[in-house]
Amino acid sequence: MRKKTLVKIQITVMLAALSFAAGLRATTLARLSLDQLAAASDSIARVRCVAAQSRWENGAIWTVTTFDVVETMKGTLPAHVKVRLPGGRVGHLTATVDGTPKFNPGREAIVFLELSRAGGYSVAGWVEGTFRITRDPHTTRETVTQDSSAVEVFDTATRSFITEGVRRMPVEQFRARVAAAIARQQEKAQ
Repeated sequence: MRKKTLVKIQITVMLAALSFAAGLRATTLARLSLDQLAAASDSIARVRCVAAQSRWENGAIWTVTTFDVVETMKGTLPAHVKVRLPGGRVGHLTATVDGTPKFNPGREAIVFLELSRAGGYSVAGWVEGTFRITRDPHTTRETVTQDSSAVEVFDTATRSFITEGVRRMPVEQFRARVAAAIARQQEKAQ
């Protein structure tokens, strides 16, 4: 009897995960400008991933990533922040949500953060608000590449899906563009 109950629970969990994942596979992202991302963000920061842990929450898999804050460009942040995003892997079950960024320990990124209703932070625009930092091994020059630059995103102006975004932009140039976007946002608020 106990074995049958365990099998029923496992099947119920798998069906719930499949229906959750099936509903989330239909993610459509709209192209967001730096100005829109800056306006939607409570904070913008250069971060280094320390750890990522997936877990069950209310019948769905969520991943909580812990970051060290290297530099804050907007807002006030503690030395460490936690970012919660849908999807991840728990045991043998994986929930994939198109458009959510995934982070690996030791890697750096510039992220546009918004306060989450569940506590902590989320990434504004998901892959739209995630900019990976890479360093050329020969020149040590750092560049940023937007996660969505490789993803088809819906452009509301042309009403079509396009692949574009920030690619291999020097960090200094990107930092200046972000500062300009924040300044424009502050002017509009006054």
